[in-house]
Amino acid sequence: MTKLNLKALMMLGVIMAAPAKADFNSDLSSVQKQWAVVNYELVDDAQLNAFEKLASETAEFTKANDAQAASHIWYGIVLSSYAGAKGGLGALGLAKDAKAQFEKALKLDPNALDGSAYTSLATLYGKVPGWPIGFGDDDEAKKLFKQALELNPRGIDSNYLYAAFLYDEHKYKSAKEFLLVAQQAPARPDRVKADLYRQQEITQLLAKVEKKLKR
Repeated sequence: MTKLNLKALMMLGVIMAAPAKADFNSDLSSVQKQWAVVNYELVDDAQLNAFEKLASETAEFTKANDAQAASHIWYGIVLSSYAGAKGGLGALGLAKDAKAQFEKALKLDPNALDGSAYTSLATLYGKVPGWPIGFGDDDEAKKLFKQALELNPRGIDSNYLYAAFLYDEHKYKSAKEFLLVAQQAPARPDRVKADLYRQQEITQLLAKVEKKLKR
């Protein structure tokens, strides 16, 4: 779901850069926290309206931080989550916009946020319908997931989202392996709410996988 001489002048640049970085990190954290609330705690029209507002705010944030890959990653995450909540063919435009954000993030810095652009773009390729309706491509999704896991082999999102993809592919044994890794992922102190809800998703998907494996 992203994101941008003389010695005295160089020193001035360093001094001025510090608060700007702090502001960026603070604004990025705000986007992440708002997303967790909207994505996990709101439903129906309240969720759609909140996603529309958050997408507008994140667009401005990304515009102001165009050289930062993380801003494009999170704009893409907001847009793709909005698309998922909206559903139907009307969401395809949002999905395409999200794809463009992830692709720009990869051009800026493929390692940003532990390779989150790869994970998010892979999820899009796995969820969006294929040609001629959309750009979905399971082979491309698999390739991107593998790149994401090379960068972040123990990450909660990279492992859970790949497991969800494998579940949809009916590869239940492999899905379970990645879910167990996701379950043991290191906690993220700055993403407490997101981790809490993601662990719930992991538990729910594990239960579904176990049922499939027992058949």
